[in-house]
Amino acid sequence: METKTVHPRKQVLIKFALLCLLMVSYFAYLSYQYDLLTGGIAALLTWSFFVLCTPVADAGFLLDFPLRLLFGIRMVLSEIAVWAIAIGLNIVSLAYFPQYYDTTILTRLLKQIFTTPNPYWAVIILSGIGTFLSIRFGDELMDVLHHRERSFFHSHHFKHELILIAFFVLVIFGYYELIISLGIDQSF
Repeated sequence: METKTVHPRKQVLIKFALLCLLMVSYFAYLSYQYDLLTGGIAALLTWSFFVLCTPVADAGFLLDFPLRLLFGIRMVLSEIAVWAIAIGLNIVSLAYFPQYYDTTILTRLLKQIFTTPNPYWAVIILSGIGTFLSIRFGDELMDVLHHRERSFFHSHHFKHELILIAFFVLVIFGYYELIISLGIDQSF
């Protein structure tokens, strides 16, 4: 019996298409619940919540990984652009469209985080540290997989990566302790 394997680039395109379908479905649901403009802005604000308030590159990963595989753009560069877009979106929304934050639980939480610097901005800071550590590790892993650095595990870089992984675990732990201490987990 012969098994059919799918090329990794095709797998990435399929996963990217499924994630895009999920985002479009969420936008359609919000547009149905409210209206087209409100649904669009609420969907973008929800996306920005996942970019700015989770300590892994999840929402940015929609772009980072496919851009790395398809065009060779380092994930850290695309993630910087993703963060700039998410922060800019929230600055404009808070200044001109604050009512759109009242649409979902996540957008209300996002507004609370942005409008209460102490201590909630620590969520964004820890999320940024965690995200960029995971992206950096992902970029280096992609380099190893593409044989650009064959002696990765035999070099001093591996010790450096273990330190980064330990630091990432500490960031994740700090993030969750902060979320629990702020009572954010109870709002869901």
